[in-house]
Amino acid sequence: MPPPPKKAFPLRLDPALYAAIERAAAGDFRSVNAQVEVLLREALERRGVKVGVSEAPKRGRPSKED
Repeated sequence: MPPPPKKAFPLRLDPALYAAIERAAAGDFRSVNAQVEVLLREALERRGVKVGVSEAPKRGRPSKED
């Protein structure tokens, strides 16, 4: 069974904040979306909020055992 799709929602950001995230993302070789996810996870972790890790989608051909 495939993992649930990611939740999509509109996010309005100050242009200067977006530019800073974009620079940080480029420095880490990530997309802006992935960088926002990383930053949110780090911020929640610092606050003591536990965030589970979703199962990553499988890539490639299914094994013969499936």
